[in-house]
Amino acid sequence: MLWPAVGRRITQYFKWRHQAIDIGGKNGIDPIYAAENGVVESAGWGRGGWGNTIIVNHGNGMKTRYSHANKIFVSPGETVQKGQTIALIGSTGRSTGPHVDFRVYITGRTVNPLQYMR
Repeated sequence: MLWPAVGRRITQYFKWRHQAIDIGGKNGIDPIYAAENGVVESAGWGRGGWGNTIIVNHGNGMKTRYSHANKIFVSPGETVQKGQTIALIGSTGRSTGPHVDFRVYITGRTVNPLQYMR
């Protein structure tokens, strides 16, 4: 999978209480990229404090989620390509600063994204 942001600074790592990696960036400026080809399952305000959130279904039981976006550029049902800009880094929802909360799901189970990144 492709790294989902311009920045490389991980502000929070995957652990049992935070099942994502947070990647810092400039609010409303830095892009968020689709990590892999897929279809947008949902795009909009996420419940549970996630703010603007996108979920992409990559098939074969794999999904990715990108939360706290400042602005979303895709819609549900849209096909996205690996590396396509899908949103801008933000700090929406319950957030302590601009970043993307990036999660990977395999058959509904959250896994450490760093195991799937190149």
